[in-house]
Amino acid sequence: MRYIHGCALRTPRTSLYKEHSMKAYPGSEIRNVAVVGHAHSGKTTLVSALLHAAKMTPTLGRVEDGSAVTAYDEEDVARGTTMQNALAFAEWNGVKVNFIDTPGFHMFVHEARCAMAPVETTLVTVNAVTGVEPMTERVWKYAEEFNLPRALVINQMDHPRAAASAESTLTALTERFGRQCIPVQLPIADGKGFEGIIDLVTMEAFFYTPGGDGHGKIGEIPASLKEPAQRAHETLVELVAEGKDELMEEYFREGTIPEQHLISALHEAIREDRIFPVLYASGLANVGTDHLLDFLKVYAPAPVEREPVAARAALHAMAATNGEAAVAASADQSPEIVMRKVSDTEPLSLFVFKTMTDPFAGRISFFKIFSGVLKNDGTAQNYSRRTAERFSHLSIMQGRTAVAVPELHAGDLGAVAKLKETLTGDTLGDKSHEIFYEPVTLPEPAMTWAIEPKSRADEDKLAPAVHKLMEEDPMLRFFRDAQTNEFLIAASGQSHIESLVSKLRRRYHTEVTLKAPRVPYRESIRGRADAQGRHKKQTGGHGQYGDCKIKMEPLPRGAGFEFVNDVFGGAIPRNYIPAVEKGIQESAARGYLAGYPVVDFRVTVYDGSYHDVDSNELSFKMAGRIAFRKCMEQAKPTLLEPIMSVEIEAPQEFAGALMGDLNQRRGRVQGMDSHGATNIIHAEVPMSEMLTYGQTLTAVTQGRGSFHMEMNHYDIVPQLIADKIVANAKKPTGDEEEE
Repeated sequence: MRYIHGCALRTPRTSLYKEHSMKAYPGSEIRNVAVVGHAHSGKTTLVSALLHAAKMTPTLGRVEDGSAVTAYDEEDVARGTTMQNALAFAEWNGVKVNFIDTPGFHMFVHEARCAMAPVETTLVTVNAVTGVEPMTERVWKYAEEFNLPRALVINQMDHPRAAASAESTLTALTERFGRQCIPVQLPIADGKGFEGIIDLVTMEAFFYTPGGDGHGKIGEIPASLKEPAQRAHETLVELVAEGKDELMEEYFREGTIPEQHLISALHEAIREDRIFPVLYASGLANVGTDHLLDFLKVYAPAPVEREPVAARAALHAMAATNGEAAVAASADQSPEIVMRKVSDTEPLSLFVFKTMTDPFAGRISFFKIFSGVLKNDGTAQNYSRRTAERFSHLSIMQGRTAVAVPELHAGDLGAVAKLKETLTGDTLGDKSHEIFYEPVTLPEPAMTWAIEPKSRADEDKLAPAVHKLMEEDPMLRFFRDAQTNEFLIAASGQSHIESLVSKLRRRYHTEVTLKAPRVPYRESIRGRADAQGRHKKQTGGHGQYGDCKIKMEPLPRGAGFEFVNDVFGGAIPRNYIPAVEKGIQESAARGYLAGYPVVDFRVTVYDGSYHDVDSNELSFKMAGRIAFRKCMEQAKPTLLEPIMSVEIEAPQEFAGALMGDLNQRRGRVQGMDSHGATNIIHAEVPMSEMLTYGQTLTAVTQGRGSFHMEMNHYDIVPQLIADKIVANAKKPTGDEEEE
């Protein structure tokens, strides 16, 4: 075992228990599992217990003191919640189980979505007392989208109220996700605590010592549970037999299904999403964990069992033979879809599903081998970046610790440091067999803040530091608003933004302040105006003289600014006309009502006068500014605000409350679509009313809603609101006065 150079941000409290070189596992002996669920359902503690039961760690790691293998980031430990995906593995009876521990807090649940791409099984953890919670439903939906088999673990069975709540939790699961949610175990729990489980396939009882090594001892099924266990066994057998004629025939003929046939049939039913097995465990007490590992070994599908993976054929390959014109000609065509089998015999292809940036080791790339075999120090072509990458020091990750491996087979998860250009979402592989795996699509960030460095030194460090964090977290956005010139940072919510600021300070020593972003209001006119602008100054020597007459009229929304020269007879020399236009544009950029740019108007200069000696470009520019301000006084100036197209997705039961809230925000509901139990509301809402909408949506929908918005158009601000904006705005400086 070794560390990626510099990867550890602090010295680990414990080294790994198994101190040996890792062998390379074939795809048939690998199980890739994403551990998902609502926040505080015990995911990280359960993973720690599974690792301890597999003798991968000498003690049971705890989140509270930072000793849990997958809770190694200081920010995670300080906040007591997982905020990013973390990998670990367990060697168990001839197989290697790769775990991805995911966040369950709604602002970081996009990480759970990203964890679905490289796995074949999702392990949905459910708190035994609180049952089905909002993020339980969210991650379940994600797994459905990825067509992943799901197993449910009713966790934290050591809680004093768990024994009484377990049955109602199971009922809630079947009501929410269907009768396919069926126990493959029963808990042995009473007022004394959680003592063990009954395997409903083998009909054996396993008893544990709470706080022990996670290894149970076979014993007699308690008398009080024999009859419930037999009924549950028969229900399981019936459900497994459904839909399979040969099994139904055997079931009716024999009255049951033999154990070996039941095991293989249950494995197939889980792989085909016909059954969602329910298990019981306690990560904190380390009860039921060895049996959970056995379950994953026997019933979770191996990577080589999954259907061939869809990928896009490369258009770049056409350019090599037919020239770049071939690529351009095919740009409007849908890319060809190819199916790549998860097999060692296929050409090498891998997908980068996560990037971690370490101040010492640099960029660390986590990837899934979809086909072929990758050897240590091997080279792969990055199809997305058109560069070759060398995989030096090939590793698998145990939390923050990198364990060296000689090679990785199809279906395995690996990591490597210091790839030159590779980022999350890239596909690499054999240079002569170019394909592209689709990156995971994520929702748009729900909250945007203006971010300001506290000092000049912080300003120099800000952009590079934020871009490194963006490599880690695909939900972050960082950009400069061209209209307000502010640096903006967008993320999924308040806690997401706060964690970003903390990382900037802790990792990159960059101090910043946050504030609400400025709404890019605009000003315009609703009437016509005609005015003269005369600038005249007499000092020693040459004076200044410029005189112009202009007409101003409104244009349709989005038309911008038009300037028309309608001067005849040389009233203003042609070379001074651009100066008049420039003066008007400069004044329009500074605004008239509240300092916002004036848009959607036409100016026609039609007359004026000049002086042979005193006239110059500056004088006519000043005359244009004076004429503009006089016209604005007459032309019924008005304030415009950006209107956003908003799409809100939430369960049906919240539709009424959401539409009522949109009305209070001056929104206009454009329509609503229904997709099963989910509604999608389409609306147009002023941007100023949407700055804090993410928090409201979370509160109204209990974290089960999401939204996306984009700029649509500008519209007039209601007068009462406009008066407040103007009153709060900084007063514009006056122009030169006419003499």
